[in-house]
Amino acid sequence: MADDFDKNGHMNHKNHEENKKKDMGHMDMNHDHQGHDDHMQMDHGQMKMDNSHENHGDMGNMDMGHNHQGHDDHMQIDHGQMKMDNSHENHGDMGNMDMGHNHQGHDDHMQIDHGHMDHDMSGMGDMDGMPMNHSNMKQRFWWSFALLIPLLFVAPFMGVDLPITLTFPGSNWVMLILAVAMYAVGTQPFFSSAKIELKQKKPAMMSLISMGLLVTFWVSVYAFIAKTFFKVDAMDYFLEFGTLVVIMLLGHLIEMQATMKAGNATSELSKLTPATAHVKEGDSFTDKPVSDLTNGAVVQVLAGESFPADGTVLSGSSQVDESLMTGESKPVKKAEKSSVIGGTINGEGTLLVQVSAVGDDSFIGHLKKTLNQTEASSSKAESLANKVAGWLFWVGLTAAILALLIWTAISGLTTAFNIAVTTLIIACPHALGLAIPLVIQRTKALAAKDGILIKKHGAVLSAKHLDYALMDKTGTLTNGHFQVQKLVTNKISDHDALAIMAALEQQSSHPLAKAIVQKAKDDGVTVTAGQDVQTIAGAGISGTVNNQEYSLVSARYLTEQHIDFEPLDADGSISYLTDGHQVLTAVSLGDSIKDSAKDFVAQLKDQQITPVLVTGDAKKTANKVAQELGIDFVQAEVSPEDKINLVKQYQQKGKTMMIGDGINDSPALAQADLSVAIGAGTDVAQASADAVLISQSLPKIIDLINLAHNANRKEVENLWWGAGYNILAIPTAAGLFAFAGIMLNPLIGAIVMSLSTVVVAINALLLHK
Repeated sequence: MADDFDKNGHMNHKNHEENKKKDMGHMDMNHDHQGHDDHMQMDHGQMKMDNSHENHGDMGNMDMGHNHQGHDDHMQIDHGQMKMDNSHENHGDMGNMDMGHNHQGHDDHMQIDHGHMDHDMSGMGDMDGMPMNHSNMKQRFWWSFALLIPLLFVAPFMGVDLPITLTFPGSNWVMLILAVAMYAVGTQPFFSSAKIELKQKKPAMMSLISMGLLVTFWVSVYAFIAKTFFKVDAMDYFLEFGTLVVIMLLGHLIEMQATMKAGNATSELSKLTPATAHVKEGDSFTDKPVSDLTNGAVVQVLAGESFPADGTVLSGSSQVDESLMTGESKPVKKAEKSSVIGGTINGEGTLLVQVSAVGDDSFIGHLKKTLNQTEASSSKAESLANKVAGWLFWVGLTAAILALLIWTAISGLTTAFNIAVTTLIIACPHALGLAIPLVIQRTKALAAKDGILIKKHGAVLSAKHLDYALMDKTGTLTNGHFQVQKLVTNKISDHDALAIMAALEQQSSHPLAKAIVQKAKDDGVTVTAGQDVQTIAGAGISGTVNNQEYSLVSARYLTEQHIDFEPLDADGSISYLTDGHQVLTAVSLGDSIKDSAKDFVAQLKDQQITPVLVTGDAKKTANKVAQELGIDFVQAEVSPEDKINLVKQYQQKGKTMMIGDGINDSPALAQADLSVAIGAGTDVAQASADAVLISQSLPKIIDLINLAHNANRKEVENLWWGAGYNILAIPTAAGLFAFAGIMLNPLIGAIVMSLSTVVVAINALLLHK
């Protein structure tokens, strides 16, 4: 598998103008607007200027800028078709999520289509196979709630008529009809899921709920028949049945609304390749579906198009951005015999490619397989709520059976039956059904206020303690786009230098040019239009500004033209502004570290979490960033599979978090105990992660960790409130202490059960970050 993740593999976002991660600290930047291929070498150690402003046209249409000024994040959610499938191979579809930042200051809209969103019911039980979507659940709840209201007035509470209880001729029939209607409307989801749990021999929450529903309903039907037709006094539990249905549906509804599980990463990967390909047939090209491509087919890939499949270049020359796959920021030249990978966006040239791998044999196919295997192997541990529910199921069932057998021998079948039923009803999980959903809802709401979108709450709530934080570099710790890092002028002001350079570059779409223009704009420089702007092949650009001819060129060009200059001591891509006689300005452009990154690393250390820099970029660049941020452990030049293995290695030492934003990070994000994707990154990364950082502040991740600690504590507290009383209530109801004259009155048990439900609701609301 490692061969599939070599540095010639390519992955890209479905829109190559958005979300591109770039590290300019280690980029061979060539400034040729005609796409020539005069590469230069950059030696940071000796600070040579050979990496200066040459051939930056080779980068095609790559747009690495992110405009973070004034954007609004709008979240539109359609729950209408949310599917509830916990399988690791179908977690939903967030294909319409667009969190990319544009260059024109437009609002950023986050559109989330829940049309295929699956639901993780880790707090409420495994819901695999539940044939119900969000609208279905909502309808069931409201219908059941509507039926419960009249039931409150006609049904006694644990055999006791309340002040609001109405008794009139036929009231028992009204009670029966309401309960039967509620049974038909509200119980099917629980019974379906309970069957799955029992088939897997792992009874949990759904089994416990179903046991309570079956007992309360059918015993009540028996009581109705006994009282109505045989005039035998018997206690019914229709009201307990009705409240259990409504509360359980409410708990599920709360959890569904609070849960936003990502569309699976493999679905996002499929969107990287185009729907059609230009296939060569004789001397012409025909558009055909990519699914029809076979090995050996010859396809034409035009400038700006994505490669439809893996293959080998037969003719043509272009540049390809591999950063989202390898983490390396420099563009890679593709010419005859070069390998290309499906999904990668072509640069400015046209390439003729012979297909070598399609479907499961392609790079994306292998990455899909890896992601599926990773998610399957790293499925989160069974939720604590399910463990407690499974425990209650066996304890309640065992206690009821023993009570029936023992009390039959002591007092007869009628007494034994009543005791057994009381025992099972006491075990009904009214409060337990709300204990976790309420905590999840509160946790998600608090995180959203902090700019963090929680998608897989099970992973977040289980992050009790983290030992390691593995972090990608480009786009995660750095801004991922060009900026003017250093400007040195000679016999000219910074203002005038920026005005001249921006005038020459303002018509270019190249990232370096955009960085200069943006710097001029930020500094309030008025930019006039350059005249006669032309590309200097393999060197830079020239033109006339205010009737004076200028050139923005590389160090090599200056040497070839015998123009004296002092090399600029800086990293990144370096260019020089000259009037043909002398150098007026030296400018360095490159990626920059996020303002919040250093504080974030420091806070990780304060939390006793060891930060580790993991990147596909070069060691020298990675070490430089790590040194600036105070990171002691660096793993550089790693492939996507290497990142998975690194996460696994650190997981053997302790709980491990992964933070990243690129396609190359997605397998590691899926593997980690807790993973956070950067909101400006790719859909594939977001689909693989447990949470998405929409905020621009990295320390918000620390807030998420603290919130996870507090939420986990509340989860445990609520489980104790929701089920802890059963430690005494179940054996007491079963008559274990009858020898001392202590028997649990069903009414008292029901009151305690109701109070525990109120307590868990209040306790969840007290959660804070």
